[in-house]
Amino acid sequence: MATSLNSSLLFWRDLTPFPVPLKAALPSSPRVLVIGGGVTGLITAWTLLDKGYQVTILAKEWATYGKQQRLTSQIAGALWEFPPAVCGQHTDAISLQHSKRWCMVAYHIWDAIAASKELSELSGVRMKGADFFFPSLIEEDMQQMSKMLEIMSSGVRGFRRDARIIRERNIADTYGAVDAYEHLAPVIDTDQSMKWLTRLVEQKGAKLITKTILGDLFEQEFTLRTEYNADIIINATGLAGTELASDKSCYPIRGGLLRVINDGSDFPKLDHALTITADAVHDSNEIVFIVPRNDNILLIGGIAEPYEHELTLNVDSPIIKRMRARCENFLPGLRNATLDPEYPIAQGLRPFRQRNVRVERELRSHRSSSGGRVQSVPSRIVHSYGQGGAGWSLSFGCAGDVVALVEEALHDLPPRPMAIEIVPATAPATFSIPTEQLAHNLQTSRIMARL
Repeated sequence: MATSLNSSLLFWRDLTPFPVPLKAALPSSPRVLVIGGGVTGLITAWTLLDKGYQVTILAKEWATYGKQQRLTSQIAGALWEFPPAVCGQHTDAISLQHSKRWCMVAYHIWDAIAASKELSELSGVRMKGADFFFPSLIEEDMQQMSKMLEIMSSGVRGFRRDARIIRERNIADTYGAVDAYEHLAPVIDTDQSMKWLTRLVEQKGAKLITKTILGDLFEQEFTLRTEYNADIIINATGLAGTELASDKSCYPIRGGLLRVINDGSDFPKLDHALTITADAVHDSNEIVFIVPRNDNILLIGGIAEPYEHELTLNVDSPIIKRMRARCENFLPGLRNATLDPEYPIAQGLRPFRQRNVRVERELRSHRSSSGGRVQSVPSRIVHSYGQGGAGWSLSFGCAGDVVALVEEALHDLPPRPMAIEIVPATAPATFSIPTEQLAHNLQTSRIMARL
């Protein structure tokens, strides 16, 4: 994607939380139909509205707040992470390269939102300490060593690598954690944030329509564009990409989280996120995911069940009981935890692809006959799906790229498939000092910290 390197968003410059668009749409402004009412669709719509586009959002359902099943975007753990994340599925080269850029765009925007007390309360976004634990010294796992060095140089705030974090967080000695680091990360109350995002895009002028679209979007593109008076269609539908994008590589990974009361009465109140990621233990069945949702709710996870399509889990499901036991063995205080009586278990289907996260224009072209000649007409569909369990972490980064692709599509430029970006020779190096030297310094600091 040649445009993506220039498509980063900045809060206040490109986006504002005010109830009016940063750039007012004109009657002649391009019209965009966004299909999908989850976090990807709403943040994409917000970005387009502030760019001066006219936006309609179409979704089969919206965020709800009762005791029934909620949207996948609400079920998400919504702890910002540097990829590969807890679930550890986005490991192909294209996804990793783009996701590392996307997540940092989102990091800085969520951080800016959390910096305002009023916005933090409205949006449910807070910056909290995120602690990551490892069963061996980080230097002994080159994959984790490389990831840590990238995180250190990425621009996150509050990085600290120190094995003493294990004791500070009361992690069980018997669990086997021997190394740790932490940094500040956005932690999002998804129920509150989805309510805020939905209201915000409506205030900025988006039209919301409840409707289910069936079938391949490409086959009905002109019909939909005519019906909704749209110049561009954006597919932000998650798992529905299987049908709407005719993409057989889409598949679900079922996840489940227990919600427990975190008011300090049953165990010391937790204000940090505590995780052991799949890539750290090289086993997606051994994830530990403990994240404060808001002032009074703590999430306990996690599980990853590929190709499970049914939301049939309950608190007594064997995999949920194993998950809880694993987290209690890790943090013994949780054995006294009380389930949230209103919504004890949250479950959802993470929308993954067998290939990379897809932020890309439709590659198929229409055929048009004119004067006896058959011409190829580029589609004006832009896709943004397959984010899996990282929708909140990648949100604004993906939206920035979507805007760039929309501009390409409006000019009917030929679409190009996603690929590894070629970084210009003049671009700054990832690390300011050689990796080997930094690794040596880290090892030295680890030894000094134990003295």
